[in-house]
Amino acid sequence: MDTAPQSRSGDITLLEKMRRQITNGRYGPGDLIPELTLAEEFGVSRTPIREALKQLQNEGLVEIRPRVGTFVRQPTRREIVELFELKESLEGLAAGLLARRGRVRELETLERNLMDSDRAAAEGDSQAYAELVHEFHWTLVRGADNRKLYETYERLMNQLAYHRIVVNTVARPERLKASDNEHHSVVEAIKSKDALDAEFTMRNHVRASSQAALRPIDEPQPARPGSIDDDAQENRRVEGGELRAC
Repeated sequence: MDTAPQSRSGDITLLEKMRRQITNGRYGPGDLIPELTLAEEFGVSRTPIREALKQLQNEGLVEIRPRVGTFVRQPTRREIVELFELKESLEGLAAGLLARRGRVRELETLERNLMDSDRAAAEGDSQAYAELVHEFHWTLVRGADNRKLYETYERLMNQLAYHRIVVNTVARPERLKASDNEHHSVVEAIKSKDALDAEFTMRNHVRASSQAALRPIDEPQPARPGSIDDDAQENRRVEGGELRAC
């Protein structure tokens, strides 16, 4: 059961709202999390904000520095590699399980997603495509019809902040087109009801994403306002730089 503090409006927990601000890129790696600003935004005191931040630290999304502040955590290169290895296994398994289910609602959703993705790719609309990538992967995992797989995947994706990675990547037309083609191959394998081929094809797609995510940047990027200190910035560059994938 989710025991996270609730915000005053809506059914979404305060914890989930704060988590989304990180995973969707409002606060990027190294950014300071403004407790007072969030408390005013969500209409709560700073106490539930701090409780939520403690949970986000347990999830690996933020780092709390006593008497300094709370910062969005930048995973190390090793952690990113390990997280993508798990993502490859989980999504490959999900594709195989979905292939065994036949013509289910999630497969129809994936087919509609492909049509919308083709349109976004043709128009070079990277923002729309990034949202469709998010829908594609979560629909596939839901389609596996395995609750434990879904729960494990959800925890993994929170740590990886995958949507932020996609947004940073699909501005590159070559990766956007490659990702779209790979999604088509995955759906064709699922429609053929070949579980092994579906798993293999999905694994290949995730592996291609991980290789893009670990591609180092050529030049150091300027520090963002409110970012961590210069030594930590240097560590980020050594650990692999900005994340890029889809």
